[in-house]
Amino acid sequence: MGEVKEININFEIQSTFKTIEMDKNQEHLETIRDIRSLMERSSRFLPLSGLSGILIGVWALGCIAIAYALLGISLQDPGYYHLLMQNGQLSSANFPLILVDFILVLIISLSTGMFMAMRKAKKMKLPVWDATARRMLANLAIPLVAGGLYCLILLYRGEIALIAPATLLFYGLALLNASKYTINEMRFLGILEITTGLLGALFADYGLLFWALGFGSLHIVYGILIYYKYEK
Repeated sequence: MGEVKEININFEIQSTFKTIEMDKNQEHLETIRDIRSLMERSSRFLPLSGLSGILIGVWALGCIAIAYALLGISLQDPGYYHLLMQNGQLSSANFPLILVDFILVLIISLSTGMFMAMRKAKKMKLPVWDATARRMLANLAIPLVAGGLYCLILLYRGEIALIAPATLLFYGLALLNASKYTINEMRFLGILEITTGLLGALFADYGLLFWALGFGSLHIVYGILIYYKYEK
């Protein structure tokens, strides 16, 4: 009986040590998770709003609808750029209105993205303008500025048909370049934007439709996915 009792006591002691060891391992795992979470927060810009992606997509679709109305053509009509150019020169009286349409949508989209990011950052109690945000914006801005200058060169040379695909291509490169500082989904959006831009250049007659697909529909789908994955 004494031996059995001693065995039971030894078993209980061993079980207690194992429990303590398991608790310590669990604490270590939780500490590692916390450290990883802190590192991710400090190295990635997280306050991106899915709702802003949806709204930006809606603004882009509205922009294309207005552009088609100003051109006086339907979605099935190819070669929209022929209505803007004649003998290598801009000839459409509505071109300034179309240009204003795109510029206004750009300003509204940027304002929407900034406002939503600030609101989400406040909700998450995260800084908006920290080192990570600055690095992300720098990596985003370089391809965008290069793309904007390239589009001005295309406009100067009368290559109107390639401007819409070029904006998609450089925008996708910008997203891809900045994705390492934010959520991984931005990388996939960038790849899709690049693909859409290349297809738009291949089928230049329908460049505005590809522009609507890239800046409109893809943004809406991306925003919905981000909303349900991170915000709901």
